[in-house]
Amino acid sequence: MDSSLYDDVGGLDGLQRLSKAFYDRVLADELLVPVFAHFTPTHLDHVAIWLTEVFGGPADFTARLGGHQALLRSHLGLGIRDEHRQRWLDHMADAINEVLPGRPELARTLMDYFDWGTAIAQDVSQNPVGTDLGDPGPTPRWGHQGLVH
Repeated sequence: MDSSLYDDVGGLDGLQRLSKAFYDRVLADELLVPVFAHFTPTHLDHVAIWLTEVFGGPADFTARLGGHQALLRSHLGLGIRDEHRQRWLDHMADAINEVLPGRPELARTLMDYFDWGTAIAQDVSQNPVGTDLGDPGPTPRWGHQGLVH
């Protein structure tokens, strides 16, 4: 049986380390600080739990934190611009290289997900807080070949 991306990144521990390395960069970036004005330390855990579910681990984000709908709602009103998204992706690539060094194929797969996901987040962020997003369906799952469902 093939391993999941969740296994390949080192499970929840690996995703927590990736989230910390990423947000250490983001929160020191003048361009991105305004987008993360409401950042709290629990955000790190929530991101790791989201990625756990997306990458094939336990579905705790859906069970405990509101699932796909809650994730999308958290981006409403942020007004993410192209330059924010690109800088975000640059920081994530650097964090992946720090936490998962020497694994270019895994890094590409993860970055494919982040490119896809940040495009959705940017689109949603243009809507005001309170916008009815409808039913976005279940939390997406991402595997070695891309979007699973």
